Amino acid sequence: MALDGMMLHHVVNELKTEALGARVYQVYQPNRDELILNLRTQNGNKRLLLSTRANSPRVHFTKYSVENPASPPMLCMLLRKRLGGGRLVDIRQAGLDRIISFDFDCVNELGDRVRITAVVEIMGKYSNVIFVDGEGKIIDALKRVDMTMSSQRLVLPNLPYEYPTPQDKLNILLTDSESVVERIEHTPDEKPLCKAILGAVQGISPVVCRELEHRVLEGGSESNKTLSKESRDRLKAELEKLSDVVLTSSGKARALYHKGDLKPFDMTFIEIGQYGSLCESKEYDSFCALLDSYYIERDSADRMRVKTADLSRLINNLINRTSNKINIQRQELEKCADREQLRIRGDLLQANLYRVERGAESVTVENFYDENGSELEIKLNPAISPAQNAQKYYKDYNKAKTAQQVLTVQIKRAEEELEYLESLKDVLSRVKSEKELSQIRLECMEQGYIRQNKSMQKKPAQLPPLEYETSDGFRVLVGRNNKQNDLLTMKTASKRDYWFHTKDIPGSHTIVVTDGREISDTAIIEAARIAAFHSKAKESTNVPVDYTLVKHVSKPNGAKPGMVIFVNNRTVYVDPALPLTKSEGG
Repeated sequence: MALDGMMLHHVVNELKTEALGARVYQVYQPNRDELILNLRTQNGNKRLLLSTRANSPRVHFTKYSVENPASPPMLCMLLRKRLGGGRLVDIRQAGLDRIISFDFDCVNELGDRVRITAVVEIMGKYSNVIFVDGEGKIIDALKRVDMTMSSQRLVLPNLPYEYPTPQDKLNILLTDSESVVERIEHTPDEKPLCKAILGAVQGISPVVCRELEHRVLEGGSESNKTLSKESRDRLKAELEKLSDVVLTSSGKARALYHKGDLKPFDMTFIEIGQYGSLCESKEYDSFCALLDSYYIERDSADRMRVKTADLSRLINNLINRTSNKINIQRQELEKCADREQLRIRGDLLQANLYRVERGAESVTVENFYDENGSELEIKLNPAISPAQNAQKYYKDYNKAKTAQQVLTVQIKRAEEELEYLESLKDVLSRVKSEKELSQIRLECMEQGYIRQNKSMQKKPAQLPPLEYETSDGFRVLVGRNNKQNDLLTMKTASKRDYWFHTKDIPGSHTIVVTDGREISDTAIIEAARIAAFHSKAKESTNVPVDYTLVKHVSKPNGAKPGMVIFVNNRTVYVDPALPLTKSEGG
């Protein structure tokens, strides 16, 4: 769901209440799509997020911390210089459009007071944050737009700032409901009522349009061209109610959930009845809190997906290359399976040299290896002697025999390599921070998959394992990556602790710390569910998980990080899940 102009109207009112008069004391740019302005307000410090991410452009206060790059981008450094110490004096919304302007009073290098405006344009993939000086000229923008990207509206330093071309829609705060209904009825094409409303009213989202249709038609089906008088009157009344909710800011921040789901699928500022009993809603104290909660998990995953893209591409290429290599080697190994026929032909030819004429292309001899005494035709190279033909068959036999031995070893090594690469892919898919990503990059460097990074002066500090607690009080430790899996299982864990891992599925080593106690059935099931959650089978059900005492787990010499063998294990089948509470170490 995109943030609509009406909900943005509520957000702007919240921001005005909290942030007007605040001073900018720090500017951060976590990535190319986001800016965070740290503000000192009368009610304490606030973090204002300006996001232009294509699938979640928005503006709101945020409580979540975002990892920043080691070196700030050029735009960030410029804003620290120009906006630092500036006071937020006004926040303006262009009608009910999704364009918000933040006016800051700042001091320039000469000590003169100047006005800098941050214009946040929330327009899907074309969203942008543009900084404009007091003369209306662009200072810079999160996303510069040059002639190669657009010939209509350029966004470059020193050019005059131009507002985006407004849509031909009506603002219900400035237009009476009768005029809005007439616009809806006189839309050129006949449409369902909800789509006609969406095309006529400024700043309204699809979910609110569908709700208006639901209330007006009461389950019926009328188009904008066939509205009855009763439906028309109800539509006027509902538009007036909506206008009042927006104008008085009496709307409530609501997240919408499908029955039983944990993640919201939409959000709004009015009560929603169109889904009936299939939908639940959760009310938030503020619109900023709603937006923060709604987007944080998805955006966090998107941010890491971008940061891990190059490494993920490398690992996928290595997996494909190794898989193809194994397939080719297996085909070659199948050819070696017929090597005994080469030896037999050599023996039969050697025994019948006296019968073979020089220059013959083949010879048919009695096969004394066959109990039935059948005859066998042997192909010959007419360019060489019969004895040389026999020796060639022996040579090809020995070559195939050696190839089988070498291929068997190579296939085993390649399969181990593939298993390790799959484990790297799994760990990378669960990365949630820059520090975790650095650990995986370091591991790939040590394994020779990527070049050593000379700029990495020292190895990144190893993060502690994830830590949970079962409902009956057993500590559960989970490795974040392959190297930590080794450390956790082979060094940290006691021989009497229990080791868990998904059966034949890439995943993290999971340790139940027993502290000398007898492990309970409850702890076994919950630890297995944790192990399944931290594996490639996270989204599956009835996942097999092996477990055994740590003393029965060993690491073969020369094995890749995280690769172990184990004995005396048992298997349980569980659905992946985490405990309700997470220990401090997690």
